[in-house]
Amino acid sequence: MMLNNDSTELAKFITGTVQHEVAEASNITDYREPLVAFVEADDPRFADLRRVAQPTHMMPDDLLPGAHSVISFFLPFDYWVVEANAQDREEVAREWAEAYVETNHLIERITKHLIESLADQGIRAAAEPPTHNFDPISLVSHWSHKSIAVIAGLGSFGLHHMIITDSGCAGRFGSVVIDADLPISAAKPKERCLYFHDGSCLECILRCPVDALDENDPIDRQRCYRRLRSVAKRYEHLDLVEVCGKCAIGPCSFESAVQ
Repeated sequence: MMLNNDSTELAKFITGTVQHEVAEASNITDYREPLVAFVEADDPRFADLRRVAQPTHMMPDDLLPGAHSVISFFLPFDYWVVEANAQDREEVAREWAEAYVETNHLIERITKHLIESLADQGIRAAAEPPTHNFDPISLVSHWSHKSIAVIAGLGSFGLHHMIITDSGCAGRFGSVVIDADLPISAAKPKERCLYFHDGSCLECILRCPVDALDENDPIDRQRCYRRLRSVAKRYEHLDLVEVCGKCAIGPCSFESAVQ
């Protein structure tokens, strides 16, 4: 397919590629409809990440010199994956652990396919891994797919420090930087967390099995990560499974909790 420098056709191609890869994935895990959004690489909010997230957070130009646009996408888990992990407060469901591993591999396939297929059109692209691209001391990512999703307008941070999209927070994010222009829809900021909306929900805090969340304090990253490492030890036969997801079980699992 020749895109002929048409940004609208390019956007359709990218969205179609994400949808196709998800639909054709031979995973145990099922997904709902993927979400895809685009943002300009020179959006000033990227620079803000060096102040609010990580002083060494990469800019799109660091990842791809000459970057024009950034693609963000969200792969929301199907209902049964979330429901399986809701059965026990402490125990991470095997279904959730498998979803984490399979979806990370799926995101890698999506980004690889996009990079290769866009190269055929003379468009350069680059991506960071879906996970384990963080500082081992601060545990903060040097390229935060979640923060990129917020900048692209896909969602907003919840009290649990996860991103709540219009399809909820239960799923995984990926992103790709390209050196071509894409149609940018200036999404207005939208509050999707009930706690930040009117203080009516503390479900994520109540569900955290290690009390790493608090409404008055930042997330205790070290305590959370120790929990993830303990889960990884239990599921080490699956792959690297540093995952828990108990805070993603609640009114924002499948949709924006603020209607």
